[in-house]
Amino acid sequence: MLSQQVRTWDVLDERVLGTLRQTPREAFVPESERDLAFADTEVPLGHGQWMMTPKIEARILQELAIEPTDVALEIGTGSGYLAACLSRLAGSVVSLEIFADLSESAGERLKRASIANVELRDEDAMHADFDTKFDVIAITASLPALSERFIRLLKPGGRLFVVVGRPPAMSATLVRLHTDGSWTEQSLFETLLTPMINADQPEAFVL
Repeated sequence: MLSQQVRTWDVLDERVLGTLRQTPREAFVPESERDLAFADTEVPLGHGQWMMTPKIEARILQELAIEPTDVALEIGTGSGYLAACLSRLAGSVVSLEIFADLSESAGERLKRASIANVELRDEDAMHADFDTKFDVIAITASLPALSERFIRLLKPGGRLFVVVGRPPAMSATLVRLHTDGSWTEQSLFETLLTPMINADQPEAFVL
């Protein structure tokens, strides 16, 4: 997986590669889908949700440039695999999942992996309240347009990974919040992700 999928996508950060080696992906794939654990394909999780491909997960981890003291937020726990990877790179992780059964299954997998620095919350990210800000945010579903809601959750210097757009054109985007409150956007690559449930819809342009 690392040589054929991840490295070919320019993921060369040794901390990220080491995290992928140490986190058994097969332990986070639904038992009925174990044959797909290392395939270059999304894995169905139920509720119309999908586990991302290994190369996308790896690029998220690398682009966020996570430090050991960082506080991370994940939107969309899914299988729990990305939360497990984030937990090895960051100091602590908060992960939100709108489907309680997915969150419960992810919690069981994280417990079996002896990962204790991930806080799981069964909550809709579009309505969640937070009493802290985050160094890094990973959104595992797509948004039709970039939302300031999530940018405002970043600490100065924070980084946000999100896929923006509608099929067939979506762009993986890295947002950096600067100390003066402004932010910059960097388009990384084109991909497709399942849309976020209840995401704000921008007003349609009318001539």
